[in-house]
Amino acid sequence: MSGSVSPLAPKSFVSMPALRGVRMTTASAGIKYKNRTDVLLMVFDKPAAVAGVFTRSKCPSAPVDFCRSNLPHGSARAVVVNSGNANAFTGLKGRQATELTAKSAAAAVGCGESEVYLASTGVIGEPLDATKFAGVLDTMAKDATSDFWFEAAKAIMTTDTYPKVATRSAEIGGVKVTINGIAKGAGMIAPDMATMLSFVVTDADISSAALQAMLSEGVGPSFNSMTVDSDTSTSDTLMLFATGAAAADGQAHIERADDPKLAAFRTALNELLKDLAIQVVRDGEGATKMLEITVTGAENDAAAKRIALSIANSPLVKTAAAGEDANWGRVVMAVGKAGEMADRDKLAIWFGDVRVAVNGERDASYSEEAASNVMKQQDIPVKVDLGLGNGRATVWTCDLTKEYVAINGDYRS
Repeated sequence: MSGSVSPLAPKSFVSMPALRGVRMTTASAGIKYKNRTDVLLMVFDKPAAVAGVFTRSKCPSAPVDFCRSNLPHGSARAVVVNSGNANAFTGLKGRQATELTAKSAAAAVGCGESEVYLASTGVIGEPLDATKFAGVLDTMAKDATSDFWFEAAKAIMTTDTYPKVATRSAEIGGVKVTINGIAKGAGMIAPDMATMLSFVVTDADISSAALQAMLSEGVGPSFNSMTVDSDTSTSDTLMLFATGAAAADGQAHIERADDPKLAAFRTALNELLKDLAIQVVRDGEGATKMLEITVTGAENDAAAKRIALSIANSPLVKTAAAGEDANWGRVVMAVGKAGEMADRDKLAIWFGDVRVAVNGERDASYSEEAASNVMKQQDIPVKVDLGLGNGRATVWTCDLTKEYVAINGDYRS
């Protein structure tokens, strides 16, 4: 973890309610860090429906492979998460570590290994000593409590400077349900189907198939629309669980994602995913600014998103933000290199409400002072209109500072 909290951190944290059907606890297993919790155990009192999206990296971690193999079973009783070691690029040793961890967790909780899910975050390429889990999971399973969300978010932090938590509520058929979520991530952030690590749980009674459909859709405009440094992790894992506890309140079981009764739940879930994703961006390693980049007028939505990400991932755009420099020429550069249809003479660019360029040249009423004032803000809206079609997308990123280099230059040491 960094020694100081991000200036973009929340001024206060939401109060996370206990959620029926799930209990959690943390422990110090000494994976990498001393005198801090580095293992999280999540226990479901009854089999929970489960959905997940994972990194599309061609070099996924052993826990990602393990979760993918268990996901078709559609049932979860335990989740084990560790920080300090990603258990990625660890070959046979990595697979053996996941097998031992799952075996230990299954014994501690009293379930099958196919009902266990694993996630790891930290250094890539270092073997993970899973025997350290075996020594703490039995006690953790007994100590797990329902009111533990904030502490759980702390346990999975690596270079994060604050825990990421979010909660929402909705009604399904007149019955109130709750959705809680936690996430971690600050560097190696350019998710492709998921985020670094994120776990979302609801007490709703919804099938795994419906959860999977909603999660796969919801990740697009949230976690897959943010970037810190353009690097997709080997360990990206986003999982959604439904305990079904709301059935005791009369909530009818939902089998299909297109069930009209899910409308409010879907909205709340998407809001929570976006909330967590933006918290990750705001804790980007060394970040002092957050940029919200909106591209309109593109050939289609997909093209708009690729252009927006080209801008968001540009080191030149990000360093200009760090230096509070209204260098809109770098935005032009990023649009041009994106490989999507663009017409220089139709392009318009805004920093905040200040239009800095239009019709292929600097705006006639351009004010350097007004544009610079926007760049001095912590939250910087950037808008680009291509004037070609109806495509639209919004992505979020942060600036690139000397602190980012320092954090990653010293990461393993």
